[in-house]
Order: sequence, then C-alpha cells, then structure tokens
Amino acid sequence: MEAQPSQTMNGAHGRVLITGASGGIGAELARLYAIRGRDLLLWGRDAGRLEAIARDCRNCGVNVTTRALDLQDGHAAITAYREDDAASPIDLAILAAGLGDMKTADDATEKAETVLELGLVNYATPSAMAAAAAEAMVGRGRGHIVLVGSVAAFHAIPFAAAYSGSKAGLKRFSESLHMALAPHGVGVTLISPGFVDTAMSRRVVGFKPFLQTPASAARRIVHAVDRGQAHLVFPFLFSILRFVDVIVPWPLKRWILSQLKAGQVPRGQAAGDGQKK
Repeated sequence: MEAQPSQTMNGAHGRVLITGASGGIGAELARLYAIRGRDLLLWGRDAGRLEAIARDCRNCGVNVTTRALDLQDGHAAITAYREDDAASPIDLAILAAGLGDMKTADDATEKAETVLELGLVNYATPSAMAAAAAEAMVGRGRGHIVLVGSVAAFHAIPFAAAYSGSKAGLKRFSESLHMALAPHGVGVTLISPGFVDTAMSRRVVGFKPFLQTPASAARRIVHAVDRGQAHLVFPFLFSILRFVDVIVPWPLKRWILSQLKAGQVPRGQAAGDGQKK
C-alpha cells in the first residue's frame, strides 16, 4: 500500500526540516519524507554526505535544500532557521542532530571542552532552534516540532554525565514546550530512543541491548509524528526501565548505576566517524 503523506497540526503539508540529515536516523527520515512527497530542508555538518542524501531524496521528485552548519554555533543556527523559514515556511522541524561521548576508564572526569560541546549540540542549540520554530509556527497557527533525545535522559550515568545531562535537559525543555504550545495549534514530540546502529553508537564498546536499525527508528518516529504523540520511547523495554528508575530508592539506584561500565573508541576510529551529523 502506498504511504500517505504525514500531516502536521491543522493538516498542513509544508516543508520538512531535518537536522543531522547527513547520516543515521536523520538520513532515513529524509528518505521517508521524500517518499511521502514532502519538500525537504536538510541540515548537516558534512556537506558531502549531506548532498548524497539530498540526491537520493530528489530522485523521489521533491525539492531539497541543504545547509552545512556546525550546531556548536547556536546563534548561527537561530539565524539560519529564520532565514530558511522566511524563504519557505517550515511546518515540520525535526531536530535530530546529536553528539555522544563519555569518559574513558583512564579518565577521572570528562573533559570540560567535551561537556561544553555536548551541552551545545544536544541541548542548547536544539532548544533554541525549537524556540525559533515555535515563534514562526504560532504566528501561522500550525506546525510540529520534534526533538530527538535519548533514554540516557532517564538515568544518571556516571561515565557519561555530559551526554545524559544534556539529554535530560532536552527532555524537560520538550515537556515544557509541549504544554506551552498546545493551545496555539503547534505540536511537540520528544523521541527517546535506545541504542540505534549509527556511527555514534558504534563507538560504544559494550553490551547494546535491543539495537535498532536507523530505518526502523525512523519509521517509529514518523508514526509518532503522524499520531501527534507527545513522547515516544523505544524499544518498549526502556519504558519499563524508566518506570523502575522512578520507584527504586536513590541509594539502591546509585549503587546499580555505579556498577555500570562502558568504553568507547576515539572519534574517527569506528565505522563512520561517530561525530555529529
């Protein structure tokens, strides 16, 4: 059966922005929305890979515009969003770009520069972009914003404080934004995936339960947006773990989390380079 175009709030079928579109989940989302006939605005850090994805999408007969941008520069991202929205309204903004890192067994702490980098890419810039999107969408009385977080937001992970902390901030921001924009006809969806087989996750050395493919993750996200779902957690096991995290007393939870171990290979040495898309 032929896929039907997804709708944003109020039935709009405008342009779709996807950040992190040069690989992983973002690239698969771009392909899915291209198949559905949606014009695309694709952002990514790697201009070459981004253009390759854009060519795939143009083969579906849709208009595709690309922009190479490093999301560590939040002010540039806000300006770019407003310019792109003014050129052609964005009715669905999927903020999927992210960066993962953790301290190694030889490090007592995470590097200050890494903490700043993850805070900007995973929390500050996507939140600011979501605010810019909200400004425009509220004015038009329609639109949908998607923020891609992580199940790491539910847990205090001692070897990945910057990553889990940045995703926790994004989770709280998304929940607040959802409530604020609901009366204005603008939807907000938070996505909290577990392990997905991307370049970033391939850097992680250790057990990765219920590993999802990027294509499977993208299909789940599109379905959640179609339904106007406020929060999607997948795989389902992580919904259960989230509940357990709430009811377990802190001393026991702290002991359990302190027993977790993981490692990673340096950026650029895994399949793909593990850097932000």
